Amino acid sequence: MRHLSAALLLAATLGACVTGQTNGQMTGPTGGPTLGGYNYAPEYDFSEFWAATDGRTFRVVFAGNPFPALPVEEVKRRLLPVMQANKPRPALTFTYEPPLEEQHPDYRLVLVFDPANDLGSGPVCNGVTRFKPATPGRVYVYGVYCRNDLALSETMGWTAATGPDDPRLGALFAQLFLVLFTDQPMGRRRFVPFGRW
Repeated sequence: MRHLSAALLLAATLGACVTGQTNGQMTGPTGGPTLGGYNYAPEYDFSEFWAATDGRTFRVVFAGNPFPALPVEEVKRRLLPVMQANKPRPALTFTYEPPLEEQHPDYRLVLVFDPANDLGSGPVCNGVTRFKPATPGRVYVYGVYCRNDLALSETMGWTAATGPDDPRLGALFAQLFLVLFTDQPMGRRRFVPFGRW
C-alpha cells in the first residue's frame, strides 16, 4: 500500500484545490470533492490502460444510486456526460453497454455508490456489491479499475451534491479519474485492498 501520509496529503490537497466561493457553492473541506486514499496492484500500468482505451469505448459498471429520489436509469443517463466531460487523458468514450462478445481481457471501471464499509476491490471485480444507507446531500463513490477479476487500482471519493447536474460531481469525477488512472511511475509494493473505510 502507498504511504498513508501521502494519501492523507492527497485528500487534503484535492479538497483545497477544488473548493471556492463561486455561484454560492459551499466552501472548505465539506464543499468540494475529497479522496480518501488509493491503492495500485503491482500489475497496474498506465500504458496498458492507454492501449486498452484510447479511441475506444470503456465500460462503466454502475452500482447503487447516489440520488435515491430519482430512478437509477435517469441518474445513470445524466451522470454519463459528466463523467465524459471529466474523463482521463486517453480518447475514450464511457459506456454502460456490455460488449456484444465476451472481452478478454475485460477492462472496466466499477463505480459503487454508498459502498458497505467492508467492501473491498477484489470482490468488486468479481461482481460483488454491498451498500450502506445513503447520506442525504452527499455522494460517496468507490471506484475500482478492473482487468478481468483483478483490481488494478482503487480509490474512494465524496462530495456534497444536490443532484446529477451539480457541478461538484464533475470535480469529483475529475479527481477520481486522476488517481485511478495515474500516469505516475509505480513502485512495486505489495497490493493491500482497502477492506474497511
